[in-house]
Amino acid sequence: MILINLLPHREEKRRLRKQTFFVGLGVSVLAGCLIVALWYAVQLRMMATQQTRNEILNTAIHKLDDEIKDVSALKAEIDSLKARQRAVEDLQTDRNMPVYLLNELVSQTPEGIYLTSIRQNGQSVSVTGYAQTNERVSEFLRNTNNKSTWLEHPELVEIKASASTGKDARDAKRLFDFSMRVSLKRPGEVSSAASAASAPGAAASGVKPSQSGASAPVKSGA
Repeated sequence: MILINLLPHREEKRRLRKQTFFVGLGVSVLAGCLIVALWYAVQLRMMATQQTRNEILNTAIHKLDDEIKDVSALKAEIDSLKARQRAVEDLQTDRNMPVYLLNELVSQTPEGIYLTSIRQNGQSVSVTGYAQTNERVSEFLRNTNNKSTWLEHPELVEIKASASTGKDARDAKRLFDFSMRVSLKRPGEVSSAASAASAPGAAASGVKPSQSGASAPVKSGA
């Protein structure tokens, strides 16, 4: 017996294929949405982690800024203390400068010179007086330039002849009024110059005994 299917099977197959297509499309859309949701969640997690790191870094930066401010304030305080210390040292030094000046003038003034006025303006000192001869003034200039520890750069401003008053005309002597300027060294300059002057002597004293094989004589202070 032969069976003949008279139902519309082609339409049924087309309907099944269409149904399968839409089911697959729905599954793909669902899978895509799930993937997008997971990726969005991962991104949110990464952003939260990075934000936490940024907050930690900002906290550390603010802390370092505070420490830098404290260090700057401490440096400013140290500089202020150093400035005060220098001011006190300068006052102490300036208080002793007249003593050094008078001591040097007494030591370096040769016989035949009489000082009448001494004026100090900072490191510059003006000296006036009278001398028996021009040679005495020249000697005074040489002493302050070459032999003085605290005085330097002497400069003769003026010298002129004048007569002293005596009991009579025969006792009158010819004198010379003079004025000069000289610079007064600072204690730091004196210490540096003394160290520079002692260095070659120390080197020489260390070489000579080794060459000659004998010790150098030492002068006593007595």
